[in-house]
Amino acid sequence: MNFDLTEDQLAFREAARAFAEKAMAPHAAKWDADHVFPVEVIREAGEMGFCGIYTPEAQGGMGLSRLDTSVIVEELAAACPSTAAYITIHNMATWMVAQFGNADIQKQIAPRMASGEWLGSYCLTEPGAGSDAGNLRTKATRDGDSYLLNGSKVFISGAGATQMLVVMARTGAPDSGPKGISAFVVPADSDGIHYGKAEEKMGWNSQPTRQITFENVRVPANNRLGEEGQGFMIAMKGLDGGRLNIATCSIGGAHAALLRARNYMHEREQFGQALAGFQALQFKLADMATNLVAARQMVRLAAYRLDQGDNEATLHCAMAKRFATDACFDVCNEALQLHGGYGYIREYPLERYVRDLRVHQILEGTNEIMRLIVARRLLEPGVAEAIQ
Repeated sequence: MNFDLTEDQLAFREAARAFAEKAMAPHAAKWDADHVFPVEVIREAGEMGFCGIYTPEAQGGMGLSRLDTSVIVEELAAACPSTAAYITIHNMATWMVAQFGNADIQKQIAPRMASGEWLGSYCLTEPGAGSDAGNLRTKATRDGDSYLLNGSKVFISGAGATQMLVVMARTGAPDSGPKGISAFVVPADSDGIHYGKAEEKMGWNSQPTRQITFENVRVPANNRLGEEGQGFMIAMKGLDGGRLNIATCSIGGAHAALLRARNYMHEREQFGQALAGFQALQFKLADMATNLVAARQMVRLAAYRLDQGDNEATLHCAMAKRFATDACFDVCNEALQLHGGYGYIREYPLERYVRDLRVHQILEGTNEIMRLIVARRLLEPGVAEAIQ
C-alpha cells in the first residue's frame, strides 16, 4: 500500500491551496457575518475546474477521481468550510446531470454547470422526509411530453441564487417507496417555483438555505435523469460521493483549526510559560492530530474504494462520514477551548469553524443513519470479513 499522494495530486493540492488562500480565506469571516453568497468567487473556482471536479471531461469537467477530489476539497474547506461545502454540493448535482442525463442534457446543461456558469442546487429533503428520503411526497405527474411537478423541498443550499435544480420526485404510486422516485433537472426560474425566506442558521452563512415550493411546474420529459423509478438509485449513488465530500470539508476545517491551535500554544503565555510547555495541553494537541489523521485516512480509503467500484464502497463511505464529521467537530471544539475566551469571539475563526462543521454531522444523512447503514450491512454474512 502506498499512502503518498501522486505528483498530480500534489499539484492539485497546491493549486487549490493557492486559490483558497487568495480568493476565499481573506473574505470568509465577512461572508459569514454578512451572509454573503460569493457567487463570483465560486465561478472563479469553476474556471479552475473546481465546479466539475469528478464530472467527465466529455461533459466539461476535470474527470478526476474521488480521491483527487478529496485532496482538492480539503484545501478549499481549510479557508471556508461553508463555501467549500456548497461547491461540493454543486459538484454532486453536476455529476448527476452529466452521468444520468441524456445526450441533450450532457451537451447543453452539464458543461455550463461544470464550468460554474450555471450553479446548481440539490433537492431531496422534504418537510416530512429528511432521513426517510424514500418516503418523499413531491410528485411528478406525466402530462404528454412533460411532467407536472408539485410539492416542497426544504434546507436547499443555494436556493434562490442558482440556475439549475436537481429534483427527486415521486412518479409512482404514493406507496411505491424508493422504486417510485425519479430524478429531474429543472431550470430554477421555471414558472410555478416559489422560494421561501433565507433560513437563519447557526453556521453555513456563506450560502443561502431556503424552502422551495413547486406548483404545477412543467418539466420536459427530456429533463428526466435516467429512467422512471431510478431517482432513488441516482440519489444514493450521488450521496456516496456527497458523504465523502462533506467529510472532507470537516477535515479541511479541522486541519485549519489544528494549525491555529498549535501556533497559539507557542504564542500565548500563562503562569510564566508558553501554553506549549504544559503537558496536559500537549496531550490535547496530540489527540486532536491523531483523530484528524485517522479521519483523513478513513476518507481517503473510502474514496479509493468508491473509485474502484468496490462492493462495500457505500459501507466505507458511511463509516468515513460518521467518523470524520464527529472527530473533526471535536478537533475544532478543542481548538476553541485551547484559545480560551479568544476562541469564542469573532476576531478568531475558531467559533466559525465550530458552527460550520456542526451541521456536517446532520446533512448527507445524519450520523445516526450512517450507523444504521453500517450496522445493517455488517450483519450480512461475510461483510465484516470483506472489509478486513
